[in-house]
Amino acid sequence: MKNRLLWLSLGISQILFLVLLPVWLKLLAYLHPVVLVVVWACLTLVVFFLVYLIGKGTIAVPSLLTKSLMFLYSLGLFILLFFRPSNQAYNQINLMPFKTILGFFSGDANFLVAFYNITANILLFVPYGVVAYLLNKRPSKVKLIFFPILSILLIEAAQYFTKRGSMDIDDFILNVLGVGIGYLLHPNIQKVVVVK
Repeated sequence: MKNRLLWLSLGISQILFLVLLPVWLKLLAYLHPVVLVVVWACLTLVVFFLVYLIGKGTIAVPSLLTKSLMFLYSLGLFILLFFRPSNQAYNQINLMPFKTILGFFSGDANFLVAFYNITANILLFVPYGVVAYLLNKRPSKVKLIFFPILSILLIEAAQYFTKRGSMDIDDFILNVLGVGIGYLLHPNIQKVVVVK
């Protein structure tokens, strides 16, 4: 049963990645090539989770492996956030909530850029909410609320001051929403993933 779920997960995730490869390749126009690795890893993990959830299987993951994977994921996210193609210049600050998000929905931006910005700003931070619970049975309010908020604020400020991104309240809102979604997903993920 476990081998069947493993091979099914691998097959579906890799086929999906290859079928959608033309979409992922378009992201290279304004993102670092590591985006392909991050998208591949996220897609593979989501498919594994769904296949194991539907198949009622479980995956035992050592705590050290979970921490190592989160370190690598964070490194990939750091590269995505701070190492963009050199033809992009950033020096903007948006402190008006929902201005950027509404601008994307108004049709002013390319659909792929708008879709990627909104979904990525949410989904790329979901793992942090999930792992906060997987590694800590009862995380403190500081770990659940203040640490993510402070970390995301530091990321936004660092992007602005290094000219590697814009300081945008909407990015902050979407990132925090992503962490919150991770918290909400945690009970379902614990049905599949057991951290030893």
